[in-house]
Amino acid sequence: MEKDKNTLEFEDASTLSDEKVIGKEMLEKISSNDKNELLELLNEFILQTYKIEKEFKDYKALYEWVIEILPQAIWVINNNGSFFYKNTLASQIESIFEEAKKHNFNGEIEGDEKTYLFQSNSIQNRQVVAATDITLQKRQERLASMGQVSAHLAHEIRNPIGSISILTSTLLKRSDNSLKPIVFEIQKSLWRVERIISATLLFSKGVSAQKNLHNLMELKNDIEDVIEQYTYSKQIDILFDFQDKEALFDLDLMGIVMQNFVYNSIDAIEDNDNLSNGQILIKAGVIDNQIIFSISDNGKPIENKNLLFEPFKTTKLKGNGLGLALSLQIVEAHNGSIKLLDQEQKIFEIKIPNFL
Repeated sequence: MEKDKNTLEFEDASTLSDEKVIGKEMLEKISSNDKNELLELLNEFILQTYKIEKEFKDYKALYEWVIEILPQAIWVINNNGSFFYKNTLASQIESIFEEAKKHNFNGEIEGDEKTYLFQSNSIQNRQVVAATDITLQKRQERLASMGQVSAHLAHEIRNPIGSISILTSTLLKRSDNSLKPIVFEIQKSLWRVERIISATLLFSKGVSAQKNLHNLMELKNDIEDVIEQYTYSKQIDILFDFQDKEALFDLDLMGIVMQNFVYNSIDAIEDNDNLSNGQILIKAGVIDNQIIFSISDNGKPIENKNLLFEPFKTTKLKGNGLGLALSLQIVEAHNGSIKLLDQEQKIFEIKIPNFL
């Protein structure tokens, strides 16, 4: 026989009342000392709980900080594909992440002019993905390989160039005045090839600067001499503003640096079809214990400043992209720096310390 609603409510209330009575009787049986001891234990339990919670938060903050300062991008992915965690580096290369996903997060992935090595593993039902930026490593490997090939080619080319140079000198002695200008142009072209070979070999084996005391005017004279060996068709005014001061630098190496910048300026003027007359301004001086050079020209604008010092890459019609890369290597061997001060006006500044 079913009980009505009022009967059920009465029984529930009765049961609750009985439990209260039993609880009250149990409390009455506990002595006051036991109550105090129980309260102390409860209080200690609460304190320990807070302590454990704080330690957990501290450890969580610590491992998040460690993951944040790692040089790798880190993703922790749940089973449903959502992110459990990712650090700042990971947030910055989301497009690379999507590309790596197509390759199951395994191997080298290129994007944004960089190369990343992706690795993944599964831990506690989650997938951990790490991406390491290996751009510099790949660049060094590429340069080492290209340097070896270039050095081999340079040695192979140097021998026939030497023979042609000897034959040209003999031809010059036997030629009449009408042929001599042609022979001179051949010699200039050979000299240009020899310069490229020398630069390639120097770049491949590395640079070590031997600083000695030289007058800046010596460097100016060297630059004027090498300009005479360079062929160009336009009217170009090359202006010098050199202080008559002594400074500590490697004369031969800094001569190569200035020569490369001047030749780049000449080529830029030659490549500018809208320009009939060119101008190059070269300055050198000693200020606050530093040797400061600046080179500017009104030639063709710089197309991509990111390629300026990248070896074997060039946007010029002439050259192999080694000139400024070698120049940077030489300046850094002097513990100096090169900066593009103004991309519009094409002003380069070179600073090297004026001490050993």
